[in-house]
Amino acid sequence: MTLLPASGRLRHEAAAFLLALGFLPRLPVGRTAYSPGRMAAATGYFPAAGLVVGLVAAALLLAAARILPQVVALLLAAAATCLLTGALHEDGLADTADGLAGGATPERALEIMRDSRIGTCGALALGLAIALRIATLAAMPLSIAATALVAGHAASRASMTLVVATSRYARPSGAGSFTAGGTSPRRLALALATAGIALLPLVLAAGWLAGLGALLGLAAGPLASRGFERRLGGYTGDTLGATQQVSEIGLGLGLLACL
Repeated sequence: MTLLPASGRLRHEAAAFLLALGFLPRLPVGRTAYSPGRMAAATGYFPAAGLVVGLVAAALLLAAARILPQVVALLLAAAATCLLTGALHEDGLADTADGLAGGATPERALEIMRDSRIGTCGALALGLAIALRIATLAAMPLSIAATALVAGHAASRASMTLVVATSRYARPSGAGSFTAGGTSPRRLALALATAGIALLPLVLAAGWLAGLGALLGLAAGPLASRGFERRLGGYTGDTLGATQQVSEIGLGLGLLACL
C-alpha cells in the first residue's frame, strides 16, 4: 500500500469527513472530491456526522422547550433531523420492513426494498419508530433528553460502521455499495471512539447505571442487523438505515428503563 505524505493524509481524511457530512446529514459541503476510497473511508466518520445532527437537534429542543411543551419541542427537533438527513435512515427502515414482510425469498425481499413506494408494514414501522423516539425522550428530564439526542444520533451511526466491518454487502450494486469492501479496524476504532465521546456527557448527566442501560439498548441495532442479514444474505443500504433507527430507539429505551 502506498503511504501518503502527512499533508496528503490530512486532505484525504478531511475529504472523507466532508463526504460523510454530505451523505448522511446531506449538508451542503461544496465540491468535495469524490472517490470510492474516500467514500469507504467516510464510514469511520459516520458517528461524527451523527454528532452534528444530534447537536442541531438538541439545540433546537432546548430553544423550543423554553416556550413550548417538551413533546412539541421534540417533534420540531425530529422534523429538523429529517430535513438534515433527507429522512435517509427512516426510508431505510420502512423499505426493510416492507421487504422482510413481503419477500418470501432473499431475491424477492431485495426487489421489494428497491421499490420507492411504501407499504403497510413500512408505514407502521416508520410511525412506531418516530412515536417511540418522541415518547421515550418526552418522559425524561429536558437536560437528559437533550444529551440523549446527541448521544443517540452519534452512537447509533457507529452501529452502522460495526455492521459494515463485520458483515458483507448483499447486493451487486446499490446506495450502500461503497461499503462492499468493508472497513478497516482503524476506521471502526475511530467510529467507536467517537460514539464513546458522545456517550460520555449522557453518563455524566444521567449516571453510570442509566449509561449502561443506554449502551445495552444501543446493541439492539447490530442484533437486529444479524436478523436482517440471515434473511437477505448480508446487509444493504436500507438495512444500515434500519440498524441506525433500531439502535437509536434502543438507546432511548434502555436509558429510560434505568433512570
